[in-house]
Amino acid sequence: MNRPNIILEIAVFSVEAALNAIKFGANRIEFCENPSEGGTTPSYGSLKTLIQKTKIPVFPIIRPRGGDFLYTNTEFECIKADLLMVKELGFPGAVIGLLNADGSIDVKRTKELVQLAHPMEITFHRAFDRCNNPIKGLEDIIVTGCKRILTSGQVPNVSDALPLITALISKASGRIIILPGSGVRANNAREIIDVTGAIEIHSSARKSIDSLMHYNAPTMMERMISMGVDEVEIKSMIAQLQ
Repeated sequence: MNRPNIILEIAVFSVEAALNAIKFGANRIEFCENPSEGGTTPSYGSLKTLIQKTKIPVFPIIRPRGGDFLYTNTEFECIKADLLMVKELGFPGAVIGLLNADGSIDVKRTKELVQLAHPMEITFHRAFDRCNNPIKGLEDIIVTGCKRILTSGQVPNVSDALPLITALISKASGRIIILPGSGVRANNAREIIDVTGAIEIHSSARKSIDSLMHYNAPTMMERMISMGVDEVEIKSMIAQLQ
């Protein structure tokens, strides 16, 4: 089935990667830092620089640290402050995710953040994949007012969870967008869309970028690389989705 206007969201970990992903054709950016920790809130300087350089929708992740999604009151204060910062900078959306200790969705604090962020769109990220009941979690997140859920279907690679993704989209019934992500590449993006009926898809299209330094101290015994995006992958995904 041909579904036009599929939204391709690319997760990036630097301003340079964001600008490259946009240049290669991404429709929306999830903006993070610290890929080794799964993505944390970008710095103020990075946020301010990026918002001034593009009109393509950019959704910063608001996550004060790596690890789990059970936050202390102090961490929740940080989340609220960062959310207000990206709102004041003019971003159209943000990405959050909070759980309770029993693995249920933290409805109360998520709803508070959605209301604080209004009129920004809020995506509930892959904290959803750690919740104790995805169907109940779906309904709980809908109650909070989030616009979409980023999910791999509670497994590392979304291609291994297409029945659950399909069920979530069916149960959502247009009340919230289900955004499949994790392991999405050009060789499976079309299948994911066709099987599940998703209208948006998420990929990092990661590519390791070697340092341009002419000198690298040999005694340090390390390869200096950064995380960028793969032009071929992004363009190939767009071709598959059109």
